[in-house]
Amino acid sequence: MNSDHVLDKRLVRNAFERAARSYDQSAVLQREVGNRMMERLDYIKYSPQVIVDAGSGTGYGSRQLTSRYPNSKIVAMDIAWQMLVQARPEKNWWQRLLPIHKTRDIYLCADIEQLPLSEASVGMVWSNLALQWCNDLNKTFSEINRVLCVEGLIMFSTFGPDTLKELRQAFSQADGYSHVNQFVDMHDIGDLLVHNGFTTPVMDMEYITLTYDDVTSVMRDLKAIGAHNVTQGRRQGLMGKTAWKRAIDQYELLRQDGKLPATFEVVYGHAWKPKSLKGILTPETRRHIGLDLD
Repeated sequence: MNSDHVLDKRLVRNAFERAARSYDQSAVLQREVGNRMMERLDYIKYSPQVIVDAGSGTGYGSRQLTSRYPNSKIVAMDIAWQMLVQARPEKNWWQRLLPIHKTRDIYLCADIEQLPLSEASVGMVWSNLALQWCNDLNKTFSEINRVLCVEGLIMFSTFGPDTLKELRQAFSQADGYSHVNQFVDMHDIGDLLVHNGFTTPVMDMEYITLTYDDVTSVMRDLKAIGAHNVTQGRRQGLMGKTAWKRAIDQYELLRQDGKLPATFEVVYGHAWKPKSLKGILTPETRRHIGLDLD
């Protein structure tokens, strides 16, 4: 991967920490994609005992999973602690003083690329629009395969290369810096699943286009959901007025019916961990230190 497009995980975490309170007001796309993922579960007959919502944000998906699988234990996991704080159900002041792991579900602050979970301890890993924040999808899928039990399911959505193509095109005319994060092609994602031992991967893709009155509204929405440019090749200081105007003018050329488009290429996928004698563990070895998932 070009080092200019490597994500700075510290900045990723900080961006989502700051966006936690405003996230729900602007996460229209995230909720819509999550709903479409949930509909796909109608065709999958499977009831996992433990589900990890990897990149759970403020908990929209976790709550849907709890409703669909009332007998399953849900682990809401996010890289940003404030997202998990927002995800907790409203409680009285004295209940908020209780340790966060004493609630019905588990809230875990962690990075998808380094899962603090035991081997074969999870029945399903669900991840809605979070994998694009991983620097190494090969490592990420390897980790997910490790924690999934035999015949466990991974189901995810992420962004493809055409995401924010209008913004990328406009800013490419302004300077030579990286302004938009890079995204992995759907076919490459499918190949990585197979490479990491998953079977019968199912991949599909669709375009979703949001419209805005102006470029400022586009940038405000992206900031509100924590979707900053956090690549190492980004401009370190503020963009100059001339370069900013050049970018705005380029974006304005794309205006249609009075609105500016922001296109998202949404990639969906799911796959299974196959039957194998290797990796079948006893209940004792399936306990994470300090986190009992059984």
